[in-house]
Amino acid sequence: MVEEVQMTFDEALEYVKNEVEVGDLLEVSYNRIFAPGEVLGFTEEDEMTGEGYRVGLQLTGKILNQCVELDFNEIEDDLIELRHITDDKEIIIEVL
Repeated sequence: MVEEVQMTFDEALEYVKNEVEVGDLLEVSYNRIFAPGEVLGFTEEDEMTGEGYRVGLQLTGKILNQCVELDFNEIEDDLIELRHITDDKEIIIEVL
């Protein structure tokens, strides 16, 4: 079942924090980058360093297959869409 919703950046970030789990597929579109991958883990914000909430992904590309960590503070202004895929559902979040 595919569900499409619209959210602000803050709502989308809260969704990721509360609903996305390790092992889920998360596709992140920001600026001109498309980063699909399996969620490896999460790192909370760090006010001392200024880093935001981070998600570790094992990219699932045919050419590029590596681990990356996305800092949501860094992509806040450029975030376009998130696609969260589990065994039960697929949710597409358009970021307003």
